[in-house]
Amino acid sequence: MSLELGLLIVGSYLLGSVPAGYLAVKWYRGIDIRQYGTGKVGASNVMRVASKWLAIPVAIFDIGKGALTVWVAQLLWPDAAAAQVTAGIAAIIGHNWPIFLGFQGGRGVFTSLGVITMLSPWLGLIIFVMPYLLAPIHQVALGVFFALASLPVFSWFLSQPLGIEERLPITLGFIVLILIGLLTRVITPRDKLSQSVPAVELFFNRLLFDRDIRDRKAWTNRNLQKPPKN
Repeated sequence: MSLELGLLIVGSYLLGSVPAGYLAVKWYRGIDIRQYGTGKVGASNVMRVASKWLAIPVAIFDIGKGALTVWVAQLLWPDAAAAQVTAGIAAIIGHNWPIFLGFQGGRGVFTSLGVITMLSPWLGLIIFVMPYLLAPIHQVALGVFFALASLPVFSWFLSQPLGIEERLPITLGFIVLILIGLLTRVITPRDKLSQSVPAVELFFNRLLFDRDIRDRKAWTNRNLQKPPKN
């Protein structure tokens, strides 16, 4: 099992590294998405830089690559939740730090959703809905934080109704998933808008709101450079 699991982890990382957002925008607009918007290659930046219609297949692909890695692990080891969650985490790491783009990737939100959904479809639905409950007040990023933070709580205390049979390895895996997701928020270089923001405030702005400053509109509009049109 160790050799097969090692190969699956490598394969999951490589699949996770496939940058659908980068490739889609490169094909559609002929530009490098990393030079625009947030600089990330996920579906949300694709929507901002290119088109919301282009973001849909990118999101589906990102969800699918997370789901596929867990599904393969389930076929190989149907009773080994640890192997399944490990394969999923490898795909998330690949998306966030893809070898094909010099380790400059996305946030891994949709890839994580694919992993979670394969481990527990009901939990995947809950995690998908939670961030959008805050959409009316333009705080989806805060909703993502709450969704991630709630994962081990749900998987441990509601394991039976959520269909989670091995709650310990899955809960531990979700804790790692949370750490990866939040790490991508807090380790980026300072933006010029946040040079005067105290370090503690900067940390919590990134952790909770996924931005350097509290002013969402100023942060969203900070990059006035527009991608060229075809």
